[in-house]
Amino acid sequence: MTLPAASAEPEVGRQDVPWRRLDPRVLVVGPAGILLRLLPFLVIVLVTGQGDTPRLLITAGIAVLVVIGGAIRWRTTKYRITPERVELHSGLVRKQRRSVPRDRIRTVDLTSTLLHRAFRLSVVTVHAADSASAGEKHGLGLDAVSAAEAERLRHELLERSPTAPVAAAPAEESESLATMNWAWLRFAPLTFSSLAGVGAVVAAGFNLLSELRVDPRKVPGVDDAAERLAAGPLWIAVGVVGVLLLVLAVVGSTALFTERWWGYRLSRESDGTLRVHRGLLTRRSLSVSEHRLRGVAVTEPLLLRAGRGAQTRALSTGLGKDAQGGVLQPPAPRAEAHRVAAAALQEAASPTLTPLLLHPRVALRRRMTRALGPAAVLVLTAWVVAGTTGPAGLGPLSLLLLPAAALLGRDRYRGLGHALTPRYLVSRLGGLNRRTVVLHREGVIGWTVRQSPFQRWTGVVTLEAVTAAGEGGYRILDLTAADAVTLAEAVTPEVCAFRARAR
Repeated sequence: MTLPAASAEPEVGRQDVPWRRLDPRVLVVGPAGILLRLLPFLVIVLVTGQGDTPRLLITAGIAVLVVIGGAIRWRTTKYRITPERVELHSGLVRKQRRSVPRDRIRTVDLTSTLLHRAFRLSVVTVHAADSASAGEKHGLGLDAVSAAEAERLRHELLERSPTAPVAAAPAEESESLATMNWAWLRFAPLTFSSLAGVGAVVAAGFNLLSELRVDPRKVPGVDDAAERLAAGPLWIAVGVVGVLLLVLAVVGSTALFTERWWGYRLSRESDGTLRVHRGLLTRRSLSVSEHRLRGVAVTEPLLLRAGRGAQTRALSTGLGKDAQGGVLQPPAPRAEAHRVAAAALQEAASPTLTPLLLHPRVALRRRMTRALGPAAVLVLTAWVVAGTTGPAGLGPLSLLLLPAAALLGRDRYRGLGHALTPRYLVSRLGGLNRRTVVLHREGVIGWTVRQSPFQRWTGVVTLEAVTAAGEGGYRILDLTAADAVTLAEAVTPEVCAFRARAR
């Protein structure tokens, strides 16, 4: 049963706890942010003399409305922290009342954009239990408070004993677990950010040309170059476009990596939290309560794994499924990722390196079937297209998909496995995105057994360990029914009815 982490009713009987307001400097930050976003447009208008009066008037009107809206938001927003709850009241026309039990707070995220940092402000985001499944409904955000107040709130909200009085945050000593190594920059093009980097660079370029009223086709030499490429052999045009995209991917991903991970530091704080500092323009600080930590995961997307890299993330209640939820480090060498996993769990050797038990051979057949089946359909389609309207070489070229699919299926089977140690349940799966998950045995709160029609035919099941952390459940694929029952009973012997239900 899922319990709500936030309720619509305020805490009753806490009239002695005073309400607090957001920092008055937010009245300046809001309009300043709008002006900064409009600055490139205004500069282009002043330099080129291009622009229309209605557009300028609309822009000025929007800026005025933002100022008025910011003043209303500041005046109608207040919050307080009682020994039991965190309460947030906001809104003038549409009033909102948020209340989060303090014993369900899992993480506190401090974010400061460049503008916030200029005014020494920070956005405090509180994540509570079940926020991974229901998003912001199980947390609240304070945009914005002073940097000193944000740090004090972080200590206060992550305090293990919320009924104890909390003084101003003292200067604390922390243990540094990992810092940035700029040699890791080589992993930037091997991640999804390389594709995002292409989009960011292209979008920024087209946006600039659009504001300058410049048609790229009218730039001297562009049309001539395009005509020469179109008139030449196809492989040359493909090669030129490929090189251009590669350059954009490297430049864009390097820029995104630098902005995201500048000043990276992972530390263990004296208040019992793991804390990640990072960010160049926007500074971020994520604090994860260690006594809420349920495990770690080491992810290895295909390109990153080919470069012998990996990334570690924490599995904690309150952390969502998004790409950056619980990430403890940037893409780094595989050995470093496993070291960080061990440090987060306070283990001498990383459980993510535990030798795994291979699954039955039927699991190999299923991996090969699922990889070769779609590839065979694509090959057949390519031959049909080549025989009608497509290029003649499309059919033979498509045959390369079959050995590639076979290698992928074999690789997925080699990465499939599980193990049980005295403290952890370890599982691994995936080919295009391999993931090794380590869960505290006491963090497993239940099991789900699934069996598709094809699995029933081959006599295997999928066992999912249910936990309150991370994605809420982690699968162990293609076990025999007997092995699934044995594993589940070994991890959670108190689930006495499991065997009867599985049979």
